[in-house]
Amino acid sequence: MVILSLDLGTTGNRAIAFSIDGKVVAESYKEFPQIFPKPGWVEHDPMVIWESVLHVVSDVVKKIGADSIQAVGITNQRETTVVWDKRTGIPVHNAIVWQCRRTAEMCARYESSKEMIKQKTGLFLDAYFSATKIRWILENVPNLDLDYLAFGTIDSWILWQLTQGKVHATDTSNASRTMLLNIRTLSYDDDLLKLFDIPKSILPEVKESGGFFGDVDAALFGKAWPIMAILGDQQASLFAQTGLKNTYGTGLFVAASTGSKIVETDRLISTVAFSFEGKTEYAIEGSVFVGGSVIQWLRDGLKIIKTSKETETLALSLSSNEGVYFIPALVGLGAPYWRSDVRGQIVGLTRGTSVAHIVRAALESLAYQTRDVVEELRRVFPAFAYTKLCVDGGACKNNFLMQFQADILGLEVERPMVTETTAFGVAGLAGMAIGFWTEAEFRALRLVDRVFSPALSVEAQDAAYSGWLVSVKKLLC
Repeated sequence: MVILSLDLGTTGNRAIAFSIDGKVVAESYKEFPQIFPKPGWVEHDPMVIWESVLHVVSDVVKKIGADSIQAVGITNQRETTVVWDKRTGIPVHNAIVWQCRRTAEMCARYESSKEMIKQKTGLFLDAYFSATKIRWILENVPNLDLDYLAFGTIDSWILWQLTQGKVHATDTSNASRTMLLNIRTLSYDDDLLKLFDIPKSILPEVKESGGFFGDVDAALFGKAWPIMAILGDQQASLFAQTGLKNTYGTGLFVAASTGSKIVETDRLISTVAFSFEGKTEYAIEGSVFVGGSVIQWLRDGLKIIKTSKETETLALSLSSNEGVYFIPALVGLGAPYWRSDVRGQIVGLTRGTSVAHIVRAALESLAYQTRDVVEELRRVFPAFAYTKLCVDGGACKNNFLMQFQADILGLEVERPMVTETTAFGVAGLAGMAIGFWTEAEFRALRLVDRVFSPALSVEAQDAAYSGWLVSVKKLLC
């Protein structure tokens, strides 16, 4: 018997089946194309996303059989915006991805309301979130009939498809990233809907993160499994890791659970962590736009590496970065700077600079950006006892990066056996919702692969980090 997780990422989709002892018994992954219509614009084809979900689920079902699946959990890239016609199920435009900066100038329209937006939603007025993406589609796609439109983040889009149009819903964690949900009332806010001129009728119903969302249509895979949990990917990771965590995915997402308390800050995001059985927990989060995607860019854009695995060897071939710093603001800088207008920069180049220096500086940038957010967390939430950073995501498999992260933070970095913790987290919540596990049983399943302990002195940490801060300051001027 297994719980099936659908991990709907930014660059690909994965299906993972977890057994009752927390082991991965089957998985399948399919990458999908990134679409870049203009500089700073990022899109996905929603139908290709759905086709890839069909592919990975069918692949897992072939391996383990449809009858072994007890429930489904969905975790997803957040903020990415899909608008479709309810009559046909066909999107009216490509999905506008969370990384897309096309609405950065549009945000200026709402500048006078930014404090109200932050107070109600916990979010910054920024193109990152869904509201201005919806507004852009409503203004730029001709001949739309509002009576038949549906909006959703990727969870809602795939839920609609899995239930064959029977369910249009989302959970509180994803809804809290739309810039339309009041995180105190957990309902769409009339002032925000009026501000962005978005009709409530197109929005998905907001449900608890853990609970029954609907059944997968039996015609798709031969069995009507219940969909029992939905969580945004970073909230799913936090649910699995607890405490202080960083996900090294396409972006970097540093988050700390704050329990039932909403912690407010002018440089980080306050967000819903999850809701279950009448209880809502919150988190404080620093979202960094470019994390592991900088390595993808070195591979696919500059073509200076062939695989991401090469980066560890190249970085270790040097004893230091020799003054080279890479600020990967390829789509602007996220937390804690929130500057959508700046672009990436490599500083400290000399005639002696090699590919190894650039690769090492790119890896180090992930650790430095993480420290930027942790420093802000320490400032605004001193009650949190920081003893370690729990990590997950593809780039956390890089031992050089994890050791450098421990060195720069001065904290232990703990890597779990299962690094796909977004999938593991939503599986845990789905399993708890049907009694597959108790919470205590699920927590006991998390096993540690390796702990990286800091090896630099405080003086050496600060010296390296100060070089990063100087480089960022020059870029922001």
